[in-house]
Amino acid sequence: MATQAKKSVYDFTVKDVKGQEVELSKYKGKVSLIVNVASQCGFTNSNYPELTTLYQKYKDQGFEVLAFPCNQFGGQEPGSNEEIQEFACTRFKAEYPVFSKVNVNGKDADPLYKFLKSSKGGFLGDSIKWNFTKFLVNREGEVVSRYAPTTSPLSIEKDIKKLLN
Repeated sequence: MATQAKKSVYDFTVKDVKGQEVELSKYKGKVSLIVNVASQCGFTNSNYPELTTLYQKYKDQGFEVLAFPCNQFGGQEPGSNEEIQEFACTRFKAEYPVFSKVNVNGKDADPLYKFLKSSKGGFLGDSIKWNFTKFLVNREGEVVSRYAPTTSPLSIEKDIKKLLN
């Protein structure tokens, strides 16, 4: 039996920080920023607070931040899911979902990330270059933009506002 090709991020199921399955279709109709995060990266102290700022500012208009911890870049996310959740929520007041740790590159890459990369190839072709690569997803679950780790979350606010209106 052929598996149906996934057409939007809403076709995927991921695991939350406790290992429970979460259907991304629950975010249908929202604008989402999907980010691979790390606790010990040089970008951590700028990205986490800015993601929180954007989330607080636009969550009531249908904006969601979906954070996926990843330890594939310099081993900068070594902790357990619980430690990562604690770090994000306590230190950076993250109220948006932080999911289970995933691989974003290689043969064991999470299917969601394979889809994101095939939707919007980056500077290095399909692979994710580093922590805090961001994918902006419209209300229909289509990837509309990809941003480099060096792109500040606040600098993409205008793109988010455009999709929310």
